[in-house]
Formats: sequence, C-alpha cells, structure tokens
Amino acid sequence: MTLHPEPESVSRARRWFRKFIAPYNPACSIDDCALMISELVTNAIRYGSSEDPWVVRVEWFRQGASLRVEVHNPGFPASVRLRHPDANDAHGRGLLLVDFIADSWHSGPSHLGGTVVSFVVADAWPA
Repeated sequence: MTLHPEPESVSRARRWFRKFIAPYNPACSIDDCALMISELVTNAIRYGSSEDPWVVRVEWFRQGASLRVEVHNPGFPASVRLRHPDANDAHGRGLLLVDFIADSWHSGPSHLGGTVVSFVVADAWPA
C-alpha cells in the first residue's frame, strides 16, 4: 500500500491490513499487528523526508509460518533507534511497543531508497 505522508494515512494503513489479511486467517493477533503498523507508519510520516514529493509504502509477506510487515519511507536509515522516554514524554514509545509485541524487528536501508522498518510475528500461521 502506498500512503501520503499525512496523519489520516495511519488509519488507512490499519484498515488496509485488516481487509487484506483477514482472508488468510492468521493465528496471530490482527489487533497487535495493526497497532504495530500504526506505530511504524506514524514514525515513517514523522521522520521521513525528501525534497521531492514522497510516499510511505507498507507491505506484508507470509514467510513460511511467519508474518513480515515492512514500512518504507525516504528518511535516513541511521536515524531509527529504540528510545527509552521518561514517563512524562508524549512521544517515543512506538518502537518499544513493536519490540515488546513482535518476535523481531529490524531497520535499515530500503531497497526502494530511504529506510525500511520491519517486524516479524512468528507462528502467524500453522506450519
């Protein structure tokens, strides 16, 4: 899915994921995955940047029994980091949620240019 870098895109990404994953009947929590997608799309919109018009791209893949979700943006890969915000900080918990819920997550250069942040949920389908 391709999204414009605007706040409304976060809910569009959740709806898109729910619609297209449902027929595959995953064993994992669709709500947890939608939450993680929300966090990654929010970060992509907040931290992605380009002098040209740009988009955020969300892709999901079935890899054996696992589910992999990737969120691509034109931001700089080195800027993705797990933060540990203070209790009063309003932001900075998105990757902490992903780190807690997902079996693994990764960030790095995107094959589309810019950055990709992904997560994997193991045993999303019976082997």
